Amino acid sequence: MSNQQRAIRSLEHLQNSASTARVLNLREVAQRMSADPDFMARPMFKNPDLNRAIIVKHRLRSNELEEFTLPRATATKILLPIDHCDLKMGARYLFVGQKGFDELLQETFNIQIGFDSNDYRTLRLLDETPSLDPFLLREQLKRHGLEPARCYFDLSPADTRRMLTFAQHEIEPLIHMSIGQDPAFAARARKLAHMILSNVSSADLDPLRRTLMLEQNQYQEGIFCWKAFLYYKWRLNELLPDVTQVSKQIETVRPRGVVDIDTRTLLVQLRENIRSAFMASLRRVRDTLSVYDRAYQGLTQQQNPIAFRNFLLQAPDLFNELGDRLGAVDHVISFWRFRFPSNRPVMITGDELADIFTDFEFSLNYHDFAAHAAA
Repeated sequence: MSNQQRAIRSLEHLQNSASTARVLNLREVAQRMSADPDFMARPMFKNPDLNRAIIVKHRLRSNELEEFTLPRATATKILLPIDHCDLKMGARYLFVGQKGFDELLQETFNIQIGFDSNDYRTLRLLDETPSLDPFLLREQLKRHGLEPARCYFDLSPADTRRMLTFAQHEIEPLIHMSIGQDPAFAARARKLAHMILSNVSSADLDPLRRTLMLEQNQYQEGIFCWKAFLYYKWRLNELLPDVTQVSKQIETVRPRGVVDIDTRTLLVQLRENIRSAFMASLRRVRDTLSVYDRAYQGLTQQQNPIAFRNFLLQAPDLFNELGDRLGAVDHVISFWRFRFPSNRPVMITGDELADIFTDFEFSLNYHDFAAHAAA
């Protein structure tokens, strides 16, 4: 297969099946929301070409590492479709922060460089954020005074499909509270789950708004936050089997060739640090999600909608930790599988393995480092 054919297939894959946490598809948002007043008033980027780009958290290949002055495992890739109506035409791309990035940005988009430029600031913030999950991303931008339209923070169609059954199961206690064991119980739960995940505006959802005692101006925010917790619970369940598998591989992988005693000692310590960081990150995620679980049980078991409503409206403060920690866990898993594909012999030196382990340790502990620095 030619490089051009691979690029086209890659673009089509991003369009149809990409993870929300990995891809921000501004092209799709522009096509879907072009007539929406909020989209027109509050674009993600003022530059029209950039506001129709496909932005990807990309695992760097060996031939791409030289694009950067400092070593890094992943980068934020800006894909610019040559024809926005036909992905088969391919795309140009550049990486945020690559060598000569500022000059390329000015040449390609005529964008002013510096933090007085909102487009430039937004790109840098996207690059600093460990994943593109919409809930973390919205709070990251908001903290820096940037508030694009709500339509930019939807789940991808692919993730909506993948998590529908999980969301249905989560919502069933609410349906049971409302209608009991009605023959249409499961169908109603699935329909409600789909409407919540898809951001559907429907009169069918008005009973839910009244149940949660949300005013009209609070409703969108409340549902957005509820969807966030459904997403984070689903992501945790999806990642747990992978964490177990990758943790075992990290414990057992052995570098090729002669490894000096200092490097062997360092690898032992780093393996232990990564194991501890994995456990600490997952424990903090579970602890945070348990706050949601208690509030939701108050609604479904004690019929206390006010407490659940208040929890949802205060919930965005929790997104940063959930998004950071799950994004870091996902980074470790995805990079490990990219670097060490199954059924292939391990080809890595002790020094290279130590570098990877050091990156993993930093990624998993980044939220704690950032919190300590802020304090």
